[in-house]
Amino acid sequence: MAFGAEVRQLRKVRRLTLSDLAEASGVSVSHLSAIERAAVNPSLSAVRRIARGLDVPTAWFFSHRPGEGLLERAYVVRKENRRPLNQLYGDRAEDAGYADYLLSSSIGGAFHMGVAEYAPYSDTFIDEIYEREGEQHALVLSGTLELTLDDEIIVLNAGDSFSYPAEIPHRIRNMSDAPAQLIWVNAPVILPSQAAVRSSRTTPQSKKRKTDIKTKQGTKS
Repeated sequence: MAFGAEVRQLRKVRRLTLSDLAEASGVSVSHLSAIERAAVNPSLSAVRRIARGLDVPTAWFFSHRPGEGLLERAYVVRKENRRPLNQLYGDRAEDAGYADYLLSSSIGGAFHMGVAEYAPYSDTFIDEIYEREGEQHALVLSGTLELTLDDEIIVLNAGDSFSYPAEIPHRIRNMSDAPAQLIWVNAPVILPSQAAVRSSRTTPQSKKRKTDIKTKQGTKS
């Protein structure tokens, strides 16, 4: 996909106007508009400033998508070429407790699909409740996850799936001592930070204390 199209998609996901991005990047509105329309080729300096304005590494715009044909390169994502969505979220996987990878060929459609890999006891990293427009669908590939929908807590195992209106307050956590993996589909494309209605983040010290407590509890049982 052309650089300008990538910029426009990410700008829309970030809910930024051209004026907002111009202010954040230092690139003029007219030049940004021309870049998005592929009317000009941006300089490396402009690419770096736009990436900074959109809060992503420059590499986000140049993901390698091999293939013999034009359509394969445009629409097929090989496993080794998945883009890490944590780069968009502003959280490292090590800090968030989970890693999200984009399975869709872009974030410009009506929905996007990804795979989430949850670390053991993911709630000791970031514990957030989400509420947003649209729908969420998912399939647990491996491990055990805890799905909260409003005031109901539901335990999910490998092979279980779900779908629900995303207006219901929700969260997914790994409360076990083993990793878990989930394939998800969300519509429309909304970043977690735009949907979080309650967030609890632990410091490295408190995260260690929680992990120590759970380790001791596991030893007693």
